[in-house]
Amino acid sequence: MSEKKRSRIRRILPKTLLVLLVVVVVLAALNYRTLIHIYHGLYLFEPSRLTENFRSLDQRFPSRLISAGMDVSTFDYDLRELPDHYTYNGETRSISQFIEDTGTTGLVVSHGDRILYEEYFYGYKDTDRAIIWSVSKSVVSALVGIAIDEGNIEDIYDPVTFYVPSLSESGYNGVNLKDVMQMSSGIRFNEDYADPGSDINRMGALSIGLGDSLESFLLTLDSEREPGTFNKYISSDTQVLGMVLREATGMDLSRYTQEKLWQPAGMEADAYWLTDRAGVEAAFGGLNATLRDLARFGKLYLNEGFLNGQQIVPQEWVRASVTVDAPHLLPGDNPYSDWILGYGYQWWLLDGEYKDYLAMGIYGQAIYINPYYHIVIAKTSAYQEYNDDGEEMELESIEFFRAIARSI
Repeated sequence: MSEKKRSRIRRILPKTLLVLLVVVVVLAALNYRTLIHIYHGLYLFEPSRLTENFRSLDQRFPSRLISAGMDVSTFDYDLRELPDHYTYNGETRSISQFIEDTGTTGLVVSHGDRILYEEYFYGYKDTDRAIIWSVSKSVVSALVGIAIDEGNIEDIYDPVTFYVPSLSESGYNGVNLKDVMQMSSGIRFNEDYADPGSDINRMGALSIGLGDSLESFLLTLDSEREPGTFNKYISSDTQVLGMVLREATGMDLSRYTQEKLWQPAGMEADAYWLTDRAGVEAAFGGLNATLRDLARFGKLYLNEGFLNGQQIVPQEWVRASVTVDAPHLLPGDNPYSDWILGYGYQWWLLDGEYKDYLAMGIYGQAIYINPYYHIVIAKTSAYQEYNDDGEEMELESIEFFRAIARSI
């Protein structure tokens, strides 16, 4: 080999090695993040880790910021004791025991502008954000109402494919927005959290950045019945609403939440929305927020959309959201519904004289609103026995909330 070639190799080799080193470091970093996400995903619902995991998801997985504003909606304090007991299935039970048994991490009770009770458990603080799971659905409902009022969404009877044409390849082809709002889309979807291969668990993995995108998953779903005839709770419906909001408003869900809801309502803390690997928010259950801000959202609905000196959600939308308007949405033993509670626009509606309603999320998250007593109760939890008797716990929580509302 000539000296000229040796000299050229000596000049090029360090640069080549440096490029290779950079490539190796970048690939290692990318794989490291992926491995960390997989690790946290595998242990996400490990009972012994729930309390810590549920306040850390926005730090451990891809997420997008929702900034709080400067004009905070304040609460006054008039702290009181909770009642001692409530009644469920004819049996008197302990309030404090229910708080403990359901892994409650925070509980706030408000009456108008006053907080009557506020307590945190298992090391949680008032500044901690928690994943609120399907309580997020009711936040999405408010955003849809705002988008309709602003004219970004023209009509609630529009087919969702009018805004998201790609859905024409799925069972959502021709399904109108109202039926999707009311969990009556007719889509075949397995919401069984205990089944590792269920649709909801597949969506859950996608929502924390593992696997393909949420939207590509939605395109695989088929129809199983006529829309608007049966109330079947499926999280894919809310994810479709998130897609509609993005396409109709030209904003991602986090920015729209920030500009149209979070800052106008005077939320005191930043929130975060989990995203898939494509950066699309998990509309069906990915919002992380503080407990007092959940209470503010409840107060917004208690006040029929008015808070912090302005009408944020249209009054008529709030009223329609919590009103049963079709037989298949009625609470009780309903052959056209898959659960005993009634349903509105992404809100659970209860039977009885109080006209109360609530947002609920897996493992015990809730915002309960009782217009009769003017009470809002926000609860974050890490209920370790959810897969065994989660639905029974959710029904019992209603009587727990009602007893507090009556007493306090």
